[in-house]
Amino acid sequence: MELTLINAEGQPEATKLAASDALFARDYNEALIHQVVTAYQANGRQGTRAQKGRGQINKSHKKPWAQKGTGRARAGQANSPLWRGGGKIFPSSPDENFSQKVNRKMYRAGIAAILSQLVREDRLKVVDALALDTPKTKAFAQKIKGYKLEGTVLVVTDKLEENLLLASRNLPNVLVLETREVDPVSLVRFNHVLLTKAAVTQFEETLA
Repeated sequence: MELTLINAEGQPEATKLAASDALFARDYNEALIHQVVTAYQANGRQGTRAQKGRGQINKSHKKPWAQKGTGRARAGQANSPLWRGGGKIFPSSPDENFSQKVNRKMYRAGIAAILSQLVREDRLKVVDALALDTPKTKAFAQKIKGYKLEGTVLVVTDKLEENLLLASRNLPNVLVLETREVDPVSLVRFNHVLLTKAAVTQFEETLA
């Protein structure tokens, strides 16, 4: 598998980068990608919300009205789940666990399938290196604009330098991550993914 390198003007260079087929030429597996993305999002839930059952509602336990003779429907207590302000039938617990287990091999295969699909859709670009002399947001924004990447951009580098971190913090459509911080949701969410050559090498060492 050969990945196209782009220059500072966003034009493809003559030389190409040899990459692993297992990482950038894997078949698209929609079920696996869906499972990996769903599990990642579920594992990020805290589960701290809670609802009250009818026993926790602070209302009188007196029967609201007589059983017969009023013409109304029968009612026993005001904390009934059928009433407005009553308790829930199956209340959510504050210690509910939403985590889903995904094997390491499945997770790596899912990331590889996402990267391969990004290559097929021409949403993944590779640059030789990405560094800034000064921590200026304007300079970094002009550099990203020079790559001709429209929409949101995920920049993945092998090592996040301080100038690059400071310059990218105030750009709402750009996110800079190290290779070890990349997750399936970010890869799917952004319109374009920009990798450095060193990041590609790290991906091959950890995922291929």
